[in-house]
Amino acid sequence: MQWKQAIIDYQNYLRIERGLSQNSVASYTLDIQKLVNWLDHNSIVISPISISEENLQQFIYHIAKEVNPRSQSRVISGLRGFFSYLIFEEYRKTNPMELIESPRMGRKLPDTLSIEEIDKLISTIDLSTPQGERNRAILETLYGCGLRVSELINLKISDLFFEEGFLKVTGKGDKQRFVPISGTTIRYINLYKKEIRVHQKIDPNARDTLYLNRRGKGLTRAMIFTIIKQLAEKAGIQKTISPHTFRHSFATHLLENGADLRAIQQMLGHESITTTEIYTHIDKTHLTEVINNFHPRK
Repeated sequence: MQWKQAIIDYQNYLRIERGLSQNSVASYTLDIQKLVNWLDHNSIVISPISISEENLQQFIYHIAKEVNPRSQSRVISGLRGFFSYLIFEEYRKTNPMELIESPRMGRKLPDTLSIEEIDKLISTIDLSTPQGERNRAILETLYGCGLRVSELINLKISDLFFEEGFLKVTGKGDKQRFVPISGTTIRYINLYKKEIRVHQKIDPNARDTLYLNRRGKGLTRAMIFTIIKQLAEKAGIQKTISPHTFRHSFATHLLENGADLRAIQQMLGHESITTTEIYTHIDKTHLTEVINNFHPRK
């Protein structure tokens, strides 16, 4: 078995058997390609079946000089999963990554914006332009519903169930969930949909896509990042923020205001409560106040 075929087979496994999205599949296989490039660069001719722990140790030592511990840990995890797949398919009997440890690192808490910072960011939008109304609706949707950027750009008009108070969201692995939506967010989406979008010439392939660019086509992830970066600069916000910052802020503000962690998990579309639990580490002052205010033996 050669590397190229092994990677193709692994991608098909991730896509079909595990139901991962194209972005996730690309992320999982990127680190395998880095390994292949390193082997080629060093003229090491060896197959995925015969590669040894020693070869992989040398590769990990190489990348450790170029990336931070978190990225190094991700590479190790990705390669470990790839060789576990080869064992599952009975190409190998052992996992050469089994004894290679990930670097120790502290837990990185997600960046968040305060409610005041979010208001300031939105207030800098120029609402005299069609793009301004659209951008306000986008930010209100990101913050009001806690969506991933991929979920936002793929949101359809047919996914809007405003009378019931929900959005139908297609998340990782094409898994669908219903997310509650507030009256405020509904109002801004309707303003954009009925006052701006209705006057656009829309590409036939984007007729059901909610958020469109000037050419009537769906927005890209990069465009959402650019919109937010420009608004942050205009608002004078020094934090490094991204579309995901609004998702983090959504979860953090819900938790701070007493929302149930399980409910937040369902709204975010996290498979494991462990992923959602990171938000309990963000504001320990708030958690102390919860104990002091609500515990019977305060």
